[in-house]
Amino acid sequence: MNALTRESMARLVAGNLPRNAFVNLGIGAPTLIADYLSDESGVILHSENGILNLGPKPAPGEEDFDLINPGKSPVTIKTGGAFFDSSMAFAMMRGGHIDVAVLGAFEVSASGDLANWNTGNSDGAPPAIGGAIDLAVGAKQIWVMMDHVTKHNAPRLVEQCALPLTAVGVVRRIFTNYCILSVTSEGLLVEAITNGVSRDALQSMTGTALQFSPHIGVIHDDGTVE
Repeated sequence: MNALTRESMARLVAGNLPRNAFVNLGIGAPTLIADYLSDESGVILHSENGILNLGPKPAPGEEDFDLINPGKSPVTIKTGGAFFDSSMAFAMMRGGHIDVAVLGAFEVSASGDLANWNTGNSDGAPPAIGGAIDLAVGAKQIWVMMDHVTKHNAPRLVEQCALPLTAVGVVRRIFTNYCILSVTSEGLLVEAITNGVSRDALQSMTGTALQFSPHIGVIHDDGTVE
């Protein structure tokens, strides 16, 4: 089956973000979204380490390691960008000033519960929940960008999360390497499927019953949808 690359997933999410939104990108794969935002989108990226109006990653050889995102990767800053301390950054998150936070996840439940900070293993995982909880309860919308299954082919979309929760019922939309879903009162609704993936195949990789929109989009390999 055709699975989207991380870069195509990032382009997919970037193309779905609301125009002129203030957006926070979680550590890991979501940071790639910055590379696929057009100037016309008007999206302003917020970073919890104290930057507003982040740009894409710098060209090779032009990295400034004093200018990094929370994942310690070098970034750029667009015209009109600003720097501030972490208390101000978290006040923006907690005060409801972030329109969308795009986070990674280990599991998401059918009702939108989010588990994204601890796998239950003592393998160097973070010792505490960190800033994810502030985004989870403070942002106006929580979107998740993640692989549909684990490296052992276990489903990440489940009826109920088995891993420690970050927050309950907060996830609104989910972008995986096989589909786009919305969390509804009736469960997970598939809005678009990667080209070449059948409904039955998608259901077989999912640990909860899926519903399918009457008008399902097709996601192409480059992350565009029709």
